[in-house]
Amino acid sequence: MEKHDCYIYKVADGVEAKDGAPSIGHTYKSVYAKNGLPELEGVHTCWDMFSISVKRNPDRNLLGVRRTEDGKAGPYEWQTYSEVFEKVQKIASAMRHVGVNAKDRAGIYGANTPEWFISMEALNSQSVYCVPLYDTLGAEAVEFIIGHAEVSIVFVQEMKIPLMIKSLAKTKEFIKTFVSFGEIPEDQRAQIEGHGLAVYTWNQFLDLGEKNPCDFCPPNGDDVCTIMYTSGTTGEPKGVLIKHEAIVSLNTAVDHFLRKLGEKLDHDDVYFSFLPLAHIMDRCLEEYFVYIGASIGFWRGDVKLLTDDIAALGPTLFAGVPRVFDRIYSGLNSKMAAAGGIKKLLFDFAFKWKLNKIRKGSPQEKAAPIFDALVFNKVKSGLGGRVRLVLSGAAPLAPHVEEFLRTTMCAPVIQGYGLTETCAGSFISLPDIISMQGTVGPPMPNIEARLESVPEMNYEALPKDGSLGRGEICIRGKTLFAGYHKREDLTKEAMVDGWFHTGDIGEWQKDGALKIIDRKKNIFKLSQGEYVAVENLENVYGLCQPVESIWVYGNSFESSLVAVVVPKGDELQRWAAANGVDGSLEDLCKNPKSREHILKELGATAKANKLKGFEVIRAVHLEPVPFDVERDLLTPTYKKKRPQLLKYYKEVIDELYKECRQ
Repeated sequence: MEKHDCYIYKVADGVEAKDGAPSIGHTYKSVYAKNGLPELEGVHTCWDMFSISVKRNPDRNLLGVRRTEDGKAGPYEWQTYSEVFEKVQKIASAMRHVGVNAKDRAGIYGANTPEWFISMEALNSQSVYCVPLYDTLGAEAVEFIIGHAEVSIVFVQEMKIPLMIKSLAKTKEFIKTFVSFGEIPEDQRAQIEGHGLAVYTWNQFLDLGEKNPCDFCPPNGDDVCTIMYTSGTTGEPKGVLIKHEAIVSLNTAVDHFLRKLGEKLDHDDVYFSFLPLAHIMDRCLEEYFVYIGASIGFWRGDVKLLTDDIAALGPTLFAGVPRVFDRIYSGLNSKMAAAGGIKKLLFDFAFKWKLNKIRKGSPQEKAAPIFDALVFNKVKSGLGGRVRLVLSGAAPLAPHVEEFLRTTMCAPVIQGYGLTETCAGSFISLPDIISMQGTVGPPMPNIEARLESVPEMNYEALPKDGSLGRGEICIRGKTLFAGYHKREDLTKEAMVDGWFHTGDIGEWQKDGALKIIDRKKNIFKLSQGEYVAVENLENVYGLCQPVESIWVYGNSFESSLVAVVVPKGDELQRWAAANGVDGSLEDLCKNPKSREHILKELGATAKANKLKGFEVIRAVHLEPVPFDVERDLLTPTYKKKRPQLLKYYKEVIDELYKECRQ
């Protein structure tokens, strides 16, 4: 990896505030972009990435699944590139035969499977827009998306058929064809046909395409590839229009970045597909793995079987979201605590030794090779034993979790930042630059980035104190979306002079990395007139040891903050045992002594991080059940849905404020 003092360089000067407009910070690019980016040979679209790779790698394994017989899962079974291509041809031909043409919309509803992938490539081949229907979405959102995008054909996983049937009464004016990934029970078929739809099983649709072959109708780079609906934290989902050239631009940058990192991927690599293909991060990663001729193994769709699937596959790149890595962190710490004795002493000593070496600048693979062999390779084996690159995205990693991963994974750990509108990867950290811990790193080589001042939050993009600036993150480049479907008003609001305004607040670091410190919209005013940046506070309070997750609330009619805390169950139970408090986790959460303990810990965290008096939480409710998507408290990418949280905990909040006034 090339070493630099600073990983960005200035390409344009900022503009001071004038005429009431905020100041604009300097424009920066990655140092890896100074000499330009090599193009992916002959690639302009997602279809190019797939079809070219099929020609290069016809007999290599592409898609793998595990079959279960008598309750036991076997090894991964594979379809080659040429076998997958043949099915793509048939599905594409069947679509054309039933009247689906270029620039029509097709929905895909279900968890990641080979059928999901094959449907996606068939849509690419015919210039049909792919409209993913999030696996975790409810009927109301599915109905909205189908109507808003005017979806004419849907590909549906068997387990999702009952939910889709519930939506047909309100979507049948758009949907004409229904294709199941598997078999369809006769009663379900009758219900679907009763709404006037043509219904096919997967094998029936393959047969239809084989009997009625059609030519491909490949797209251009400027054509829309997918309409990805962001779940959003408020209001209706927004349909993000993503062009083929945006995904190609990102993967060009990924390829270039990995080469500079010294971690070039090739056809021997294996990707574990469990992050939703309906999200842009996994979609782009799978497109890239296809381009390099690598293999993709799918999970069985059950979280409880996840580690078993990973062990059977042995992926070489493991991409996850913070919630997954939080579980790895908590699970291993619980195991060590339960093991106790020599094992725990050895682990703790090895961890402190290696972390100290990393902090002093040693690359992780050279920091403690003996302890890697004796201790940390067992952690690596939990991810199949072959992982050589770990990637986290979708939301910020907690600093202590990132530190843990960098120390224990025996592989480079990188954290990225991006949005659906920026095609996932916009910033990415470097693994052996310890100063980048807690940041999302410098910009990817294919974009330009700058900050814009947010005066009402006291964030200045062109400060006079010599720092590099703080403000709203703005991004420009080919990787940007083409607008919001049927929402020109929102597009104009987000896109100004070619710059996408993310709504996130960043702070440049001296090494060129960017640190996410706040969210522009997550700001409110307390009754005494003080502004509170709630996301930043939640990041701070998230450092509190007993806290698993936290939702902080305040409004302009109250002078103080309250919170709902999901405690770490094992931490709370250890405290209870040491302090003579009995009961289940649910009982402990109701116990006033537990609430007093957590509130005291939050207060200590506030003091240690020098929070202002009005930023200190004054009352707390303990929730034994983690915030989840099923209750509509989180988006599918695990961002808090604040209006829904307030609605769900309204009575709790009212009681907490009563306590504050006593």
